[in-house]
Amino acid sequence: MCGIAGFTSLLQPTKQADAVLRAMLDTLIPRGPDGEGYHEESSVHLGHRRLSIIDIHGGAQPMSCGRQRYHMVFNGEIYNYIELRERLQQQGRTFRTQSDTEVLLQQYAVDGVAALGKINGIFAFAIWDREKESLLLARDHMGVKPLYYTLCGGDLIFASELKALRKHPAVQGRINIASVSKYLTYGYIPAPHTIFEGIHKLEPGHYLQFDRNGMVKQAYWDIPMEDNPVCGLSVDDCAEELLQRLDAAVKLQLRSDVPVGVFLSGGLDSSLLTALAARALPRQLHTFSVGFEETGYDESPYARQVADLYGTAHHHEVLSQQRALAMLPQVMDILDEPFADASILPTYLLSQFTAREVKVSLGGDGGDELFMGYPSFQAHKLMEALSLLPTTWRDALNRLAKKIPVSHRYASFDFLVQTFFKGAGVSPEIRFFLWMGYFGNDEKRRLLSPGLRDRLLRTDPFEDVVSHVRKSHLTGDLARIQYLCMKMYLQDDILVKVDRASMANSLEVRVPFLDPDLVEYSSKIQAGYKLKGFTTKYILKRGVHARKLLPDNIIHRRKAGFMIPLAQWLKKDLRPLVEDLCSAEVIRQDGFFDPTFVRTLLDEHYAHVRDHRKPIWALLCFQLWLRNNGLGAAR
Repeated sequence: MCGIAGFTSLLQPTKQADAVLRAMLDTLIPRGPDGEGYHEESSVHLGHRRLSIIDIHGGAQPMSCGRQRYHMVFNGEIYNYIELRERLQQQGRTFRTQSDTEVLLQQYAVDGVAALGKINGIFAFAIWDREKESLLLARDHMGVKPLYYTLCGGDLIFASELKALRKHPAVQGRINIASVSKYLTYGYIPAPHTIFEGIHKLEPGHYLQFDRNGMVKQAYWDIPMEDNPVCGLSVDDCAEELLQRLDAAVKLQLRSDVPVGVFLSGGLDSSLLTALAARALPRQLHTFSVGFEETGYDESPYARQVADLYGTAHHHEVLSQQRALAMLPQVMDILDEPFADASILPTYLLSQFTAREVKVSLGGDGGDELFMGYPSFQAHKLMEALSLLPTTWRDALNRLAKKIPVSHRYASFDFLVQTFFKGAGVSPEIRFFLWMGYFGNDEKRRLLSPGLRDRLLRTDPFEDVVSHVRKSHLTGDLARIQYLCMKMYLQDDILVKVDRASMANSLEVRVPFLDPDLVEYSSKIQAGYKLKGFTTKYILKRGVHARKLLPDNIIHRRKAGFMIPLAQWLKKDLRPLVEDLCSAEVIRQDGFFDPTFVRTLLDEHYAHVRDHRKPIWALLCFQLWLRNNGLGAAR
């Protein structure tokens, strides 16, 4: 697990290219504190920062093969590298190292881009073909590892993080106003967009080829969702097959030359990974959890129960308001773009103290998306049922919901009901993102400054939703929602959060639920096995129960999520920071938002009139991002 950066000089030389490349790599030191390497020639400059996981002594990069024809920098892990290596040796290929990096490069030398269909792992890499003077960029199937790129003066510049890319003198940092609109809607900026004009994320499951003739981008894989799939097995047989595949993925991802731990929240997904990993490892497994002082948010008793059940060496820390406040500037500084998922705070703390014990940890991300674990899937079913009521009845329920007394507790009734009715009267796909997101169009219209209002409201923040739906060819509402949940929320929120928090602490996080074979298998399971009535993750729960891997109180307890007491904290220790960054003077000077409406949001939240935790947090994160990047004065 590493950081990569580089650029071509095919059309014009880059002044002081070696200094530019080193400046780019210096921003990536936390991603790769164990070493650095460079490959530079007249047409290309490749750089690499290394976090040593496999073949600690022999896997240095950049790496070359084919009599110096191919040169590669690689961020990630190839889990099936042992099997691929054996096949390549049978074909007569010889190896200098024991690394997965060399296996990937040799596989590419044999198969070209077809190699992407054979590798199982998480990756972002660049391969320079000296003979053809072409550069290949590729990103893993589900987008676990990041990769940014831009074209400047006819040459390609790329890096693992935006801050590295911006160290190149040709890269401009002009804010993309349309991306601001997307951020306000989702709380993140979906691929391929970024917060800056002309800079892009390479989409998951894609590769890009660049040479003197220009650039070609191509998808090599997509989530194979289909309408009304039927796996052909009973629910119990399907559940057993599913667990066998997950067990195989866990064993594959435990491959490492350094110790591996597990993030253990006490929820179903992380508890299941703990059970499978503890059974597979010959030594004691280390597990890690974060708790809160507020009991309604604290899952640590469940994490401790699972740790005791499997005899793990369990490590636990508490995130208090004071600790979160002290940590906030540091956490915001690791983010290249505005990002409003507040769970990055406990994720950062979790990564920080996990990295003291191990270099690699397994995480349970992906389980909720694969098996419809979010309450939004239940809410979809409820909304479909309410759609059968007369319009006057639904309008009356909506008015009644607005009169429910406000509570700032976790998943309070008023918050859930009012969020639910935000999605009334729109398509199921848009409704899902209104439930998961931050600002609806009406709120955004009041929020934006007059100078931006007309410009932004002519753009469609949901154009990415429409694009993904069109490409998927799915017609069923539930299938579309699940596909979109993986293509956007999982890939551009959850995985970004974990990558930034973990790599800032030089920790690699692996995600067994997102093994491509497992994703493909789960995509063929009918929706009724995943969401049975209002029971989420039904097939997973049934399989875990049948194998007796976990006690029933872990399997069937209410989903908590990795959330912080945000509504309360915004009124207490975080309030001075909010008042500073969201003051009328600062808001007016930056030029993005209407200070009167921002003041209304704050006052209503403080007075318990409305629960505005999500929009206020999104505003605070945006303002922090502006300050950290020396930006403002919207143009």
